[in-house]
This record gives sequence, structure tokens and C-alpha cells, in this order.
Amino acid sequence: MFTDGSCSGNPGPGGWGVVYVMDGDILAQDHGHEPHTTNNRMEFTAMIAGLNMLGSSEPMDIYTDSQLVVNTLTQWAAGWERNGWKRRDGEVKNLELVQEAWRLVRERPLARIRWIKAHDGSLWNEYADSLATAYMRNEI
Repeated sequence: MFTDGSCSGNPGPGGWGVVYVMDGDILAQDHGHEPHTTNNRMEFTAMIAGLNMLGSSEPMDIYTDSQLVVNTLTQWAAGWERNGWKRRDGEVKNLELVQEAWRLVRERPLARIRWIKAHDGSLWNEYADSLATAYMRNEI
């Protein structure tokens, strides 16, 4: 599975996309947009949409080019939750999205959140990017 978020200006109009692929076939895809948002919000929204496509016992690698999303869900969220959703140096930005993504990750213990370099030529990463940016091409 590949997820991506985008924003034209930051903040500005943004979009997100997710594609669920198995053996080269698209099993599901989704995308959306917001008129005024940030890139990070769109990255988390894409991850949430992807996690929602999975069953609780379904193993899956979920790729994102957002190191913030990867680090949040694999390193930081557990500690923030223990500390009442506070960071050492202040508030958790986009808290409602972080909490939703974290809840979904915990409910899907076989999902592995992985980082992929943006625009590296990966077919499915580029596909997710095209879904995320479709709003800019007036395709949605």
C-alpha cells in the first residue's frame, strides 16, 4: 500500500491519495482534497485512509514518503500518549489526526509503516502522488 499527501502552498489547497496493490493489481484506491490545509495534515489523512482499508489481522507494508508520519507512528506516538499527548517541547500538532492514525496502527498490529523516498521512480508511490495531486489538475 502506498499513501501520499500534497499541498499547493503550505497552508493552501491540498490533497491525499492511497493505493492498495497486490501482485501488481490495484485492489482499492481512494483520494480526497481540502480547500485549506497543510501538507502534514494531508499525509496523515492519506495514512488513515490506507489503514482503514486493512483488516485488523491483515499483514501489510504501508509506504509513505513522509518521515514525520513514519516517525510519529513508529517512534513517538506511544510516548506522547503516555505523557497525556504532550511533547517535551510543547503540543502535538494535528493531534486529532495523530491520535486516529495511532489508534488504527494499534488495531492493526501486522501493518508495517515504511518510508519511501519521494519521486524515486516507484510506480505505486508515483500513482499515490498522482491521486493526491489530482485536485490541482481539476480531475476531482
